[in-house]
Amino acid sequence: MSAKQYDTLSNEMILRLAHQALANYPQYAGATVRLLCRSENATLQVTHAGSRFALRIHRGDYHDRQDIESELLWLDALREAGIAVPQAIRDGRGERIQRLPLADGGQRYSVLFHWIDGEMPTTGIDPAAFRQLGNITARLHQHSRSWQKPAGFRRIIWDHQSMVSAASHWGDWRDAPGLDPREHQPIEEAIRHVGRQMAEFGQSPQHYGLIHADLRLTNLLLHHGETRVIDFDDCGMGWYLHDLAAAISFVEHHASAPQWIENWLRGYEQVAHISDRELAIVPAMLIQRRIQLTAWVASHRETEMAQSLGAAWSSHTVRLCQRYLAGAALPVGV
Repeated sequence: MSAKQYDTLSNEMILRLAHQALANYPQYAGATVRLLCRSENATLQVTHAGSRFALRIHRGDYHDRQDIESELLWLDALREAGIAVPQAIRDGRGERIQRLPLADGGQRYSVLFHWIDGEMPTTGIDPAAFRQLGNITARLHQHSRSWQKPAGFRRIIWDHQSMVSAASHWGDWRDAPGLDPREHQPIEEAIRHVGRQMAEFGQSPQHYGLIHADLRLTNLLLHHGETRVIDFDDCGMGWYLHDLAAAISFVEHHASAPQWIENWLRGYEQVAHISDRELAIVPAMLIQRRIQLTAWVASHRETEMAQSLGAAWSSHTVRLCQRYLAGAALPVGV
């Protein structure tokens, strides 16, 4: 493994930490806790007096307290702008972030959020659902471009080096399961080509700013006609169109991927315009994200998500890189 990524705490320890965190919320004494999933972090459902809440326990070696507080500040600003996003709950001392010490001297941070109701769309639905995803993404981008970040605001940086180099935030893509060393060459060539394109594209404020960075269908909830966005844990500074690439995360090789992208663009254009120069960079964004995810799969192979992808997933990454290098309009699909 090339990077320390996955939290090795047992599920039992995660549950103990959850109860430790909830002890700071006397208003929810006696609440029941259920582990929902473990991926980047652990997410638990808290139930008290018929109401539900979401408790997020952060893994180590990713975000510190200042980073997490900055995420919560953006969520505050988005809610003030009328965008439905999670709201953190203050404990009995008025704190929104809990520090949970571990027996080995380490620590974890946790945040308790109000529960957000809604149905999560899936890749099996009408591709038109991606129009809603594109639409809400454009609203987030509009807010990002106009929002004055408070003093001390700090979030993770998503650029070419931090996404796909051997020292990327998510580790080295070369460690991905099922990836033969003989298959490295097309990925390496794609990385070099994308690097040149992104350097030329640049990081002007029009193209690069605060983004969700993981805005896919699993982080979208639809409720009575309202589109709600969750899981801002990866939000940071990146190219705005990275959010388009993130929209089809892990399923870039799906036969419907071109339709999903088309519908996402239609939804985005309902709110904001995408220039021809931006459209021209989309193929590079798409393959950059796929390689970034290949690193994620390598460093998170213990997760249910990584294990669900199947043995051929890394081979699809190689095939899509070859399509990109061949000049395909969109390096996605079958």
